[in-house]
Amino acid sequence: MFCAIFLLFGCDREPVQEQLQHFSGSTMGTFYTLKVLDLPTHLNHQEVSLGIERQLQAIDSSMSTYREDSELSRFNASRGSDWFSVSPALSEVVRAALEVSTATDGAFDITVGPLVNLWGFGPSPHLDKVPSDEEIDAELSGVGYQHVQVRSEPPALRKERAEIYIDLSAIAKGYAVDKVATYLESLGVLNYMIEIGGELRLKGHNDHGDPWRIAVERPSEGVRDIHTIIQASDDGVATSGDYRNYFEEQGRRYSHTINPRTGRPVTHSLASVTVISDSAMYADAMATALMVIGTGAGFQLAERQGLAAYFISHAENGFAVRATSAFAAYQIDQE
Repeated sequence: MFCAIFLLFGCDREPVQEQLQHFSGSTMGTFYTLKVLDLPTHLNHQEVSLGIERQLQAIDSSMSTYREDSELSRFNASRGSDWFSVSPALSEVVRAALEVSTATDGAFDITVGPLVNLWGFGPSPHLDKVPSDEEIDAELSGVGYQHVQVRSEPPALRKERAEIYIDLSAIAKGYAVDKVATYLESLGVLNYMIEIGGELRLKGHNDHGDPWRIAVERPSEGVRDIHTIIQASDDGVATSGDYRNYFEEQGRRYSHTINPRTGRPVTHSLASVTVISDSAMYADAMATALMVIGTGAGFQLAERQGLAAYFISHAENGFAVRATSAFAAYQIDQE
């Protein structure tokens, strides 16, 4: 994921009489930004900021593949097939990921991590080098979400193959957004915008009293331009795309989006896809899955599931757009 959606402030009306507070910092290898309106008077900025940090630190220490001491890294390093005790949060996210994997016929697969690393897009240094077919096939043989099991009581994970390696980078940031939202609401906050590494959660209204307005970025290199605008007030939003994280070799571009079925970067024309859902975690995972599938089959899947999704594809004269029927309720300008 990457930040391909950004907040819009454009409104000619005067702000409503509510105090807008900002929170920001770094987490999970990226940055977070929060805008909170009308913080309850018994709370101060510092204690809320510390509470946000505690939520994010707990998730990072559980789900990071960049930290050797995280729960997930320790599970990945284990070679047994017995149940491995984990936190309820890790169990919850893995269960959700496996459900998305099943719903997308494996287009979303949290065991694709070794191939992501092989292509230079993971925790290992970026090599900007195309792996050999033998290297790809060797890693591909260890991929398969079907070889991961999860239970809730007591929370634990189990792998059927010793080499199974789980990477939650395409769902954990969305989960973190949802957890921070839950934390804010537990404090009585009713109007907020949360963004972590491009995944968002919106609630209530902005400081003009209107639903939050978000710009979906045009997938062009080197510039930030608006492609369309959406309006939301109780939703999670996530975008996945091919135009920020890639490398080139001999004039050919290789995207960071790896197809778990082939072990290779996607080659279709889809440039980016934005998904809106009541869960940022689900939107995060589905945006990745649809980016793997491509516009044609991805659009059909999103329509069948009643998913609000916006597809931007490379075309001969720029970009082609396709939006599901559920997306129309959020779009406030038309191409």
